Amino acid sequence: MTVKRLGQFTVQLSQPRIAGAFTLMGPREGEGPLGKYFDAIVDDYMWGEYQAEKAERKYLEHAARRALGRAGLTEDDVDYFIAGDLMNQITSSTFSARALGVPHVGIFAACATSTLGLGLGAMLVDGGFARRVLVATASHYQAVERQYRYPIELNVQHKLTNQRTATGGAAAVIAADGGGPRISRVTFGRVMDWGVKDVNHMGAAMAPAAMDTLLRHFQDTNTTPADYDLILTGDLARYGSKLFRELVGRAGVTLGGKHMDAGAAMYSDEQLPGAGASGSVTSAAALLGYVLKEMAQGRLRRVLALATGCLHNALTANQGDSCPGVCHAVVLENA
Repeated sequence: MTVKRLGQFTVQLSQPRIAGAFTLMGPREGEGPLGKYFDAIVDDYMWGEYQAEKAERKYLEHAARRALGRAGLTEDDVDYFIAGDLMNQITSSTFSARALGVPHVGIFAACATSTLGLGLGAMLVDGGFARRVLVATASHYQAVERQYRYPIELNVQHKLTNQRTATGGAAAVIAADGGGPRISRVTFGRVMDWGVKDVNHMGAAMAPAAMDTLLRHFQDTNTTPADYDLILTGDLARYGSKLFRELVGRAGVTLGGKHMDAGAAMYSDEQLPGAGASGSVTSAAALLGYVLKEMAQGRLRRVLALATGCLHNALTANQGDSCPGVCHAVVLENA
């Protein structure tokens, strides 16, 4: 059997490609700098639902079905549905899986769920365990904010380091015979905890994990920033991105103009977003929206995407625990 590992944290893949993808975002996200790259914008956050949790479920399921359509497939053509979200017991993913009727692999890595799902799906296809895998995630401002911080009805004054949970759903189909970019490498990261306890400063909690996964990836693959057209992180947002660049700089790595953060790029300054966006859909939408379309136009050839997640919940935070972070990475190539 051919060993596909590169170093301690990374695997090398040969077959899996993005066969189809779809990004479906809320109105505020559609008005932001990345809005033109999203496939569809919903003009009502609640999308006709009375509960934000049900609206989030609708975003996820709709994005999954549209991604299947983009790939020219139906539910019967995929072997697994890998999905996760930020609700308790990944409820949106579970109920979407019920509607789709596809064997479900539920995952959770907070806002790093997108690259965790893409990495797992790519490994299943490359290993011959699946022909095609559907991967999806979603988040919703109203639903997530009240679960991880406080109900928005309280109108609590936000700090400058606060991130706003993005609303939307994003999905992709991974297949050996897909027509899109190839997922060539996957680096799953370690859980890192540097003692940050402020749930209003998730960027600081996640930056060490992003730094660690990036450096591990470079070490395993013998690459540098020069080998990539773009290094996409998320959702570090403005303050977390600054800390991330400082940390990798201390390690002797200069990112230069190669780095972009999905959380920092989601909203404009005029939208008063605080530090930027968070939520599991943020990295997914930037990768499956912005990156895929730029790669299709030939403006990007090789992209390293590192989605980050803050692994706290309201209970652990209220009990005085710190906020662990994790970062998972995938490489997309036009090859």
